[in-house]
Amino acid sequence: MSPPPRLLAFAGSTRTESFNKKLVPIAAHGAREAGAEVTVIDLRDFPLSLFDQDLETAEGAPANATALKRLMVEHDGFLIAAPEYNSSITGVLKNAIDWVSRPVSNEPSLLAFKGKVVALMSASPGALGGLRGLVHVRLILGNLGSIVLPDQIAVSRAHEAFAPDGSLKDPKQHANVERLGRTLAAFVAKLKA
Repeated sequence: MSPPPRLLAFAGSTRTESFNKKLVPIAAHGAREAGAEVTVIDLRDFPLSLFDQDLETAEGAPANATALKRLMVEHDGFLIAAPEYNSSITGVLKNAIDWVSRPVSNEPSLLAFKGKVVALMSASPGALGGLRGLVHVRLILGNLGSIVLPDQIAVSRAHEAFAPDGSLKDPKQHANVERLGRTLAAFVAKLKA
């Protein structure tokens, strides 16, 4: 019997009341219901300077980049709630990807990304729910060798979408986010079988 899928779940935002951070536990719950082990992290706990190759050459990778990379390597897939900033990926998410993607001697290229299965979601006050940003995140992760599932969720009018307890007010929408987590868990389980 294969071990359960191990998934890393996080939002590409550091804001305390981030709408995207509110999506993460909903999808993680669905993944856990499907038998996955889910580790939820906050990128705020991994602060990183802007990627600078001169800094990397002089000092090596920052400790937080190494810790984040280790977590990503240890997991089979990622649940990412990716906010849209000005129709694209957030700086904090792109910077984390840039640091984690850096090569280390005697390590396979893009170890933290190649073959990892990713489910994407977003929440935005806008009418499109962050869809334009997801296009860029999907492209970046696909180019790094990740398998990005075609299923994705975009929650529009996010400032009105969440109940005080963090759930989505629309039961169907809430169920769809949970289903995204279950879909990722099931896909990874099939790959591991």
